[in-house]
Amino acid sequence: MAGIAFIKMHGLGNDYVYIDCFPAGRPPAGDLPALAREMSDRHRGVGGDGLILIMPGDRAPVRMRIFNADGSEGEMCGNGVRCVAKYAYEAGYAGGADEFDVETGAGVIRPRVYPGPDGRVARVRVDMGVPRLEREAIPMAGPPGGRVVDEPLAVDGKILRITAVSMGNPHAVTFVDDVEQVDVPGLGRQVERHPAFPRRTNVEFVQVVRPDELIMRVWERGSGITQACGTGACATVVAGALTGRSARCATVHLPGGDLDIEWAGDGHVYMTGPAVEVFRGTYLPR
Repeated sequence: MAGIAFIKMHGLGNDYVYIDCFPAGRPPAGDLPALAREMSDRHRGVGGDGLILIMPGDRAPVRMRIFNADGSEGEMCGNGVRCVAKYAYEAGYAGGADEFDVETGAGVIRPRVYPGPDGRVARVRVDMGVPRLEREAIPMAGPPGGRVVDEPLAVDGKILRITAVSMGNPHAVTFVDDVEQVDVPGLGRQVERHPAFPRRTNVEFVQVVRPDELIMRVWERGSGITQACGTGACATVVAGALTGRSARCATVHLPGGDLDIEWAGDGHVYMTGPAVEVFRGTYLPR
C-alpha cells in the first residue's frame, strides 16, 4: 500500500498534520474528510487538531486547505497559516520572498516570515485582513444589518454576552471574570452548535488582565478544546476593542503560549507568533 508523506507542525500547540501536495500537483486521492479523521486520531493516527493540505494556488503561490479533526472543512486557521508560510518558504515555494500571499477558504492572506541565519523560520507575522462584523457576515441569526456586540445569548439556563466576529471563519467571543472557572467544553460545545449560528462557530472565553493583555481559552468548531487559535485571538482583540475592554494592540495568552495581535489603523488585523516543525513521516491509510 502506498503511503502518504506528511509533516507534523504546530503553532503554540495547535497541531496539524500537513501534506505537501506540490510534488503531485493535487491532493491525495479518496475521501479527504475521512483521511482527516484518520490522521488526526491521537490514538490510531498521527494525532492533531486536523489536516492541512499545502497546494499550488490559483491566485497566490501557495494555497492551504484545512479539514478539522471531525472531517469538516474549515475556511481558515491562523496558527495553521503560519506553519504553511514557514514550510512554503523553506521548501522554496514562495520564490525566496519573505512576504507572499497564501490562498485560503477565507480569501488571500499575506504572511511575512522571519528566517534565521540558517534559513529556517521560527516566527511569522500575518496580515489577516479586515474583520467582518455585520451579523449576516458571521453568519448569525437575527434581525438583518448591524453588529453583534455584547448581545445576550441564552445557553443552558445562562445568559452569555456575545460579540461576534468573522476572521473569514465565525467566532463568538464572551468576556468572563476568570477563565479558569469556565466550563469550556460544556458551554463551548453548546455555543458552537447553537441555532443562532447556522454554520456553527468557534467560541472564545476571555479574561482581561489589562487593556493590552488578555487570557483566552477556546473551543474550536470541529476540533473542541485546542492549545491555541490564531483567528480566535484576532477576534478576541477586535471584540475587546469594540466593547471598550481592551486596546487595539494586545498580547493574548493561550494555553500553548502567546500571540501578539494588532487591529491596525488600516483596518487590518496583524497576528505574530511562532511556527514549529515537529517531525516528518509516512502514513499508511487504513
